[in-house]
Formats: sequence, C-alpha cells, structure tokens
Amino acid sequence: MPMRRFEDGGFLALLLLITLAFAWLVMPFFGSIIWGVIIAILFRPVYLRLDRALGGRPNLAAILCILLIVALVVLPALLLGVSLVQEATDLYSRLQSGQIDLASMFDNVRKSLPEWADDMIVRAGWTDFETARNTVGSSLNTILERIVGSALGLGQGALSLLAALGVMLYLAFFLLRDGEQIAEKVKLALPLRPSIRDRLIRHFAIVVRATMKGTIVVSIVQGLIGGLIFWMLGIEAPILWGLLMALFSLVPAVGTGIVWVPVAAYLLVTGSTAEGLILTFCGFFVIGLTDNILRPILVGHDTKMPEFVVLIATVAGLQLMGLNGVIIGPIIAALFIAVWEIVGRANPVVHDERRIG
Repeated sequence: MPMRRFEDGGFLALLLLITLAFAWLVMPFFGSIIWGVIIAILFRPVYLRLDRALGGRPNLAAILCILLIVALVVLPALLLGVSLVQEATDLYSRLQSGQIDLASMFDNVRKSLPEWADDMIVRAGWTDFETARNTVGSSLNTILERIVGSALGLGQGALSLLAALGVMLYLAFFLLRDGEQIAEKVKLALPLRPSIRDRLIRHFAIVVRATMKGTIVVSIVQGLIGGLIFWMLGIEAPILWGLLMALFSLVPAVGTGIVWVPVAAYLLVTGSTAEGLILTFCGFFVIGLTDNILRPILVGHDTKMPEFVVLIATVAGLQLMGLNGVIIGPIIAALFIAVWEIVGRANPVVHDERRIG
C-alpha cells in the first residue's frame, strides 16, 4: 500500500512537471491560443449550420468557417490597424513640426473660460500647458509616440504576427471540426463530479460568448459610432478617437465619456458651439445609450455580474495581460463566481441553515 501511494505521488509530480513544461513551451503563443479558443466557441453555431447545409462534410465546413473568420475579423482588424497607424503617424508629425500647437490651444481654452473657471485652473497650478500636461500625466503626444513606436515594432516583427495569426486560425480550425471529441476528452480528464464538471464547461462557453458579445461587440459599435460622429464634425483623427472610445468603453465606470466629453467641452469654449452641442447630444443619447440598448439584447441576464467585479477584473486583466486581459479578466471572474455558487449549493450546512431560517 505505501508503495502504491508513492507511485501515485510520483505520477502526479511527473504530470504536474510535464504540464508546467508544456505551458512554458506554448507561452509565446498564449494570446493566439486564447483567441483561437474564443473564436472557435463564438463561431461554433456557424460551423454546425454549414456542416448541416453541406450534408456532413466537417473539413469543408471548418475551412469555410475559417475563411469567414478571416473576412469578418482578421482583415478588418488589419485594415483598421494600418489606417490607425497612418493617422497617428500623420498627427504625430504635425505635432512635432508645430502645425498643431497644443500649448496655443490650451491658452485659447483658458481665454474662453469664465473667470471662476480660470481661477480654478490657477488654484490647481495649471498656469501653462507644460504644467497641466505634467499634472495630468499623459498627453496626446505620448499616446501617439507609443502608437508609432508600436507600429515600428510591429513592422519589424511581421513574421511573429503572421505566426501568431497562423496558430490562432489553425487551432480554431481543429476546435471547430473536432470540438465535440476534444470536449469529451477534457471532461474525462477533469477530476470532478460529472454534474459539476458539465455545469462548469457549459458555463465557460456561456461566459465566453456573453463576454465577447457584451464587451467586444458593444465596444466596437461604440467606437465606430463615435469615430463616424467625429468624422462628420470634421474633428482631426477620427479613427484614433474612435479606437480610444472603443478601448475605454471596455472599462466599466469610465466609458467613452472620458474621450468625447473633453473634446465637446473644447469645442464649446473655443466658439464651435454647434459642433460642441451636436457632439454632446450624440455622446449622451447615441454613443452612451448604445451600451444600455445592445448589452441586454446580446447578453441577457445569464452571466450578469456586479459592476465592481467587472471593473476590477477588467482593469486587473488589462494590467497583467495587456489587451488579452480585457477578455480573460472578466471570464476568470465569472468562472470564480460560478465555482463558488456551485460550492454554496453543494454545501449541506448552508442548505440546513436556510431550511431552519
């Protein structure tokens, strides 16, 4: 008996070691693997419809689904990235050459403000543009520097980008085609009760779909609407502003207002009253209400989490894992809540106390 325990312990140690080694091996493609799994889950219903329509030809259905993913997701993202880099590079060069003078713009805003507002700026110590910029911490110039620098790094690492896209699409192909068999193998490998295991796997798929639809889709729509409004009003760099709104809309309690409110305020105090009022109206009643209208339709109430949990998970995920963390953070938080709900339901002491109460 002791020998049996020793052998079992040795096997578990070997299993843990090999698992950690494999995780270390695939770590460079962590983001590609995560997005491959997410895309496969999202497009699984599309694959099943194609498979039925083609009379049970899984390979062809998976290939067509991958081509659809490339057309709907990959190519638009690449085109948007190229347009953003071009716009940011042009804006950055104009800032460097002095064609756009932020210090002069700051002075114009101060001159247009009422006396009480100017007194507040003086009391805050923002007597000139450099002081205000240093107090705020980050400026448009810094953001543009990072975008241009990232673009140069991306150009140098084009092969790495192609490899990451290839891994993502290749993995998505096999997960679409062999998803059921892979899911069954995962179920058999998990050391959990069948009822708990099946509930967790089902909840994971629901959480991924809800998170993607409730965050990514809504943020894309808000960024697109915001960018179009900026373009129609003739505001510089509408793609850059739209992308910033899409990114900030991912963070609860912050939202797109952190982008359009200062721009609307600038337009109002510098004499562009009509444009400022239009942007304010569209910000509140078009961009702002998009989230309230779309999120309940796309997500429903199955995976609704407290706002503070979503905020903490999103910000923490963003800090730890970059843009991938925007999705992974809320997914981990939702699964955390689901696991503890299962523990609460399975705890006989809790149920006995509820019966007594």
